[in-house]
Amino acid sequence: MRNAAQRSLTAELGTWGATLVRFLYGLPFAAIWLLVVLSLAKEALPGFTSNFLLWSLVGAVSQIVATGLLLRTMQERNFGVGVAYSKSEVLLVALFAFVFLGDPITVPLGIAVACGTAGVLLLSGSKIGWTARPALLGIASGAGFALAAVGYRGATLALAGSGFLLAAAFTLLVAQAMQTVLLGGFLLLRAPATVVKAARQWRPSLLAGFMGAAASAGWFTAFAIEPAAHVRTLGLVELVFASLVSLKLFRERLSRRESAGMAFLAAGVAAVTLFH
Repeated sequence: MRNAAQRSLTAELGTWGATLVRFLYGLPFAAIWLLVVLSLAKEALPGFTSNFLLWSLVGAVSQIVATGLLLRTMQERNFGVGVAYSKSEVLLVALFAFVFLGDPITVPLGIAVACGTAGVLLLSGSKIGWTARPALLGIASGAGFALAAVGYRGATLALAGSGFLLAAAFTLLVAQAMQTVLLGGFLLLRAPATVVKAARQWRPSLLAGFMGAAASAGWFTAFAIEPAAHVRTLGLVELVFASLVSLKLFRERLSRRESAGMAFLAAGVAAVTLFH
């Protein structure tokens, strides 16, 4: 729903304008969620550390770039395949998490990565070709999301004194504030008309912001509990919903090869869920 709402705004606001609304209009919902968590957990707000801020910044910047590239991918091809190409991140998040965080690469995770590789190869072997612009944009988007996942897990782990729910909610608010300031400031300097348009499109932007904040709250909470590679591999269930949205909402049809590629990607979910 988040991606569909953003995609519908791309024609009016452009790629980076549609990316901004996710963070700008999601920020109030992230703040509300943190207040809810504080009232439930009855814990004090975590303190800022240089390690936490660094990981949050890595995640925030990587997610901005990855989101923009994802929207461009969906413009170049179609919604379902655009999301599927971005899921090439499962091939990279395990490596990034191992190198930067020391998260282990287990046999089930290796199977999941193998399934993801097969899926990406099938998608890349479709009629648009793996060296075509949509494929390269999608894979670059996946790399950005993989680095963002590692950054956000690193940030939540840096708040070791807090419960996982509070650590996730606090990281979410800080990251979205960083994204709003960074991307909003950039657009104010380079394309102020885009910011004005985003303000005028507040009704549909609220939906994108809410869905983005809700999805991120789930992602961040999972990152605070489990290794990033497990979380993002399980997140491949998004492809099922993306294909339904692509077919029913945007009337876009997938080839048999593209459908098979999505099936291989989704098979990684079974490896993590059943054998973890």
